[in-house]
Amino acid sequence: MAQEQLVNELEKALLERAEKLAQEYHQRARRARQHILEDAHERLHIREQNEVLAAQAEAERLFRRQIQASELRLKGKLDKLRWQLIQSVLHELPARLRDASKNQDTYMALLHKLLTQAAGNIESTELVAEVNATDLKHLKPRWKVFVSDIAPAKQIELAHTPIDCSGGVLLRSKDNRIRIDNSFEGRIERFEGILLRVITERLFAAEISQRGLFDD
Repeated sequence: MAQEQLVNELEKALLERAEKLAQEYHQRARRARQHILEDAHERLHIREQNEVLAAQAEAERLFRRQIQASELRLKGKLDKLRWQLIQSVLHELPARLRDASKNQDTYMALLHKLLTQAAGNIESTELVAEVNATDLKHLKPRWKVFVSDIAPAKQIELAHTPIDCSGGVLLRSKDNRIRIDNSFEGRIERFEGILLRVITERLFAAEISQRGLFDD
C-alpha cells in the first residue's frame, strides 16, 4: 500500500510538472505569434495585398515551427522526468524488499523458495549458501531443518561469513564454479530490463494505452 502511495505521489508530481512546462511553452509561443502578427500588420501600409498575404503565411509557418520546437523541448523534458521517476522507483525496491522481509514467516518462505530454485539449477551435489548477517544469525541454529526438504540428494552448507545484501540468498557450488545470485540485489540486476518495463507500464498505463510509450 505504501509503495502504491509513493507511485501515486511521484506520478502526481510528474503530471504537475508537465502541466507547468506545457503552460510555459504555450505562453511563449502565443507571445511569439502575437509579435509576428503585429509585425505583419505594420507592413500592411507599405506592401501590396499579395505581399501582405505572403508575410502572413510566413508568420504562420514560423509560428508552427516555434510550436513544434517547443513541443520537442517539452517532450524531451517529459521523457527525462519519466526516466527519473522510473529510476526512483527502481532505486526504492531494495528498501521495500527489506521492509517486506520484516515479516519473518513470509520472508522465510520466500528465502526457502529462492534457495530451492537455485539448488534445482546447479548440478553439483555439494553447495554453499550465503546470506546476510541477520539471516545468518536466524538460520544458523535451524539450518538443517530449513534445507531438509529442498534438495535431499544434495548437501547444502550455510557459509559462516555473511554477504552484503538486503535479503535473499547466493547459492554456489562448493568449488565456486557455479553461482546463482538470488539475493534481492542480484535478482534486481538480473531482471532489470523486465522490472523497468513493468514499472513503466504501471506508472504510465493510461499513456501507453493511448499512444504506446515504447513506440518510436
